[in-house]
Amino acid sequence: MIKYLVFTIVKYLSIAILFGARAAAQDREIRAVLEKQQDDWNRGDVRAFMEGYEASEATTFVGAAVNRGSAAVLAHYLKRYPARDQMGKLTFTVIEIRPLGTEHASVIGMFHMKRSAEGGGNKGGIFTLVLRKTAAGWKIILDHTNP
Repeated sequence: MIKYLVFTIVKYLSIAILFGARAAAQDREIRAVLEKQQDDWNRGDVRAFMEGYEASEATTFVGAAVNRGSAAVLAHYLKRYPARDQMGKLTFTVIEIRPLGTEHASVIGMFHMKRSAEGGGNKGGIFTLVLRKTAAGWKIILDHTNP
């Protein structure tokens, strides 16, 4: 009976350690996607910024309107931020990354864009993302941003 109890405890501890390591790796990978997006935006490269989104007709951005499809999301960004001064300097603050199984995760965070008055002034808000793990890495499939 003692051997069975020890085996069971070791088994569950091993599983907990494995899931903890997987969640930590997932967290690092997702943060890297957001850091790359932030860097791409701050270089003024909207198309590189879009690499963080899944290139799919199902990708959805919800803001003042709903944009479906990665091409529509790109068009939305290009229309709202046609010039470098309107893009400003972007900073993301991640509040929470929550695994939703092994292939999906949600992110709650805040954004702040430091811009000149001519560029539209400072702007900030909160966002919720759903990401999916693909062969190309973690990709945003749903972005709900409130300015």
